[in-house]
Amino acid sequence: MTSEPRMLLETPLPPGRTISSEDGSGVDQSFWLSDGPAPAGLWARICAEHARTGLWPLLLDSRDPDDSEFRPWASGELSPERMSSPGAHDPAELLAQWWGEYTVTGEDDDMLPPGERAAVTAPFGQRWPGLAPARAAGPDPDKEAAEYAEFFASLRPHVHLGLVPAASGADALTAVGWDGPANYDNDTAKFSAVLRTWEQRFGARVVAVGFDTLHLSIATPPTEPQHALLVAAEHFAFCPDNIWQGSRPHTLTSYAERLVDAHSWEFWWD
Repeated sequence: MTSEPRMLLETPLPPGRTISSEDGSGVDQSFWLSDGPAPAGLWARICAEHARTGLWPLLLDSRDPDDSEFRPWASGELSPERMSSPGAHDPAELLAQWWGEYTVTGEDDDMLPPGERAAVTAPFGQRWPGLAPARAAGPDPDKEAAEYAEFFASLRPHVHLGLVPAASGADALTAVGWDGPANYDNDTAKFSAVLRTWEQRFGARVVAVGFDTLHLSIATPPTEPQHALLVAAEHFAFCPDNIWQGSRPHTLTSYAERLVDAHSWEFWWD
């Protein structure tokens, strides 16, 4: 972080500090973290200044609300030096690759028996259906994000505010070195590449991040079951635990029903 956030922002900040790290080339990979819970409305005010300041706000959650180290943020369990660039990856190719990996059936499957695993992704089975089409422009994505940020903070009042120098919320995850999906892929830039296309196609905004959770606002969600099914396929490739370990029944079609007109998407990696 080349400048102290207070020097860039018109919005006053609560007490906080810079969490610093350097990658192998000596490039500064720091971000700013509030000392305490994020005040109401602060996320929206800082997001409104993003185009000028280049600082993307994140509501940062901890695995344990009573964790004095506020892992992984204040504890520094972040790996920005390990990440590649989101621009180096094709999101369509990534999702197709992950889909292929997660739909393979075999006797050594430790999650589900082969028959049940094949049923999870019906009607597509092992065939990747391709990317879901974009929705027509709808509500202002940043306004939708501001409303979701307030809602999320009301549910998790202990969340802190993080400020990351990044072009978007998608890129902020890579810049800060978050590795929530590390059990599946330890290069967060790949997930950022997918998030970039969701920002474009569905008005997604990265609002909040936990140890291994991700919370997005969605301005233009699917409104029809068939469209939702294609979006659900992308979600499965992006985060299979949403279906494998989500609400029963553990099927793509059931999950897709919950995506229709849903203005927030949440992900959790085991």
